[in-house]
Amino acid sequence: MKILDRYILKSFLVPFIATFLIVLFVLVMQALWQAFENIAGKGISVIFILKFLYYTTLMIIPQALPVGVLLSSIMALGNLGENYEFAAAKSAGVSLQRLVRPIGILAIALSGLNFLFLNNVFPYANLKQKNLYLNIKKKKPALALVPGSFNADIPGYQIKFEEKYGPQENLLKKVLIYDLTSNKGNQKVITAERGKIVTEEGSRYMTFILYDGNYYEEHVKSARTTLKRKKMAASEATFKEYEFNIDIGDTLDEGKLDSINSATIPMMLSLEQIKDTIPKLKENYDEVLQIRAKNIYISSTAKDLYRYPDSLKRTNLETTIINNFELQEKITVLNSALTKTTRVLNSITNNTDSVKWNRKMVNFYDTEYYNRIAFSLSCVILFFIGAPLGSIIRKGGFGLPMILAIAVYVLYFFTNTFGKNLAEESSITSMLGSWISAIIMIPFAILLTNRATKDKGIFNINSFLQPVTKILNKLLPKKGL
Repeated sequence: MKILDRYILKSFLVPFIATFLIVLFVLVMQALWQAFENIAGKGISVIFILKFLYYTTLMIIPQALPVGVLLSSIMALGNLGENYEFAAAKSAGVSLQRLVRPIGILAIALSGLNFLFLNNVFPYANLKQKNLYLNIKKKKPALALVPGSFNADIPGYQIKFEEKYGPQENLLKKVLIYDLTSNKGNQKVITAERGKIVTEEGSRYMTFILYDGNYYEEHVKSARTTLKRKKMAASEATFKEYEFNIDIGDTLDEGKLDSINSATIPMMLSLEQIKDTIPKLKENYDEVLQIRAKNIYISSTAKDLYRYPDSLKRTNLETTIINNFELQEKITVLNSALTKTTRVLNSITNNTDSVKWNRKMVNFYDTEYYNRIAFSLSCVILFFIGAPLGSIIRKGGFGLPMILAIAVYVLYFFTNTFGKNLAEESSITSMLGSWISAIIMIPFAILLTNRATKDKGIFNINSFLQPVTKILNKLLPKKGL
């Protein structure tokens, strides 16, 4: 390796390591802050938090790499320009392309590393983190209960409450519990003004202590009709304090906290696994459409239509079919058509959400597949933006380069997220949605590289005003003196 290449790599690697670690730290702290409400004050061990941070770090490394490459390339090339090292290199006959060649090769290598992370480490870390959080909920079931909606995480019960508070988040307000353990509907209902959850880690029972409430139960045995159920006996009582245990043994996981239970989303799968899953999802989606189409076909009774022999056909038929019937027959035909059309429209309306969900799942996997490939190239794309940008602005340090890097990455990340959302909603194809950020940024990179090679600024207003001035001079006659 030549001395020049070593010097250029050193000027890039020093800020790259610093910026990469800073960005990684900020993103990890942001993820921890988002999860802080769910884990703080819950009696969760330090081991769990350390494992959570470890898996979060592995998940965020692919996002931090492109930011580090972008910022360090602006800083490295900006420092070379600010210290007039660019001018010295050009006077020695060294072009910009030759100068940044070792950094470009390193950026390509980092893109390859990013791809390996996205394809292998990222799914593993995502899977382990999700299952870690799932298992901690199983070990501490009170964490799984969410205020403001019915909680069905505990088998046999529907639990709702307005607020969860207290040092251990185990005190409840306005409690409503449906006991469904008898598998005969909402026969047992418990309400209370206040409540408390008492659990011990590893115990198969969760104790509810309720205060100032009502208890209602229908004693239904063999009654099958609503009328008979109304005649069956029921019991009702009010209480100051009521305590009962819920068996949660089936929900506990006997393994370790980070044991793997399920991989149900594409972020937990490698590219090969996603590729194998997509055909099954598409087949399932096509089957759903075929079933819906068959149901519509059957509802319309189109299969009952048949051909008449030519000898039985009437020759004096009117073009408007309905006019070939008598008045009463017209009414019958129109009523039948209206009924069948209404039935078909209701069927379509009722099944719209199901069809959309199946389509969205296919798009979700498709988008994740293409996005993994597209995002792995972000190091190269952002390098070819950062390097010429740094040589143009000729400013090093963390000031202007940091502002430019944030602006460029926000644009890149926003377009990438926007494209993914459009693809998941079937507004555009999954491939276009995943590559839309690259399609936007690559021309920008080519433009900046071209202007940096020709030693021009980012924006030269004279290059735009001169053609306009020439046209105006030709169109407007000059006034004589």
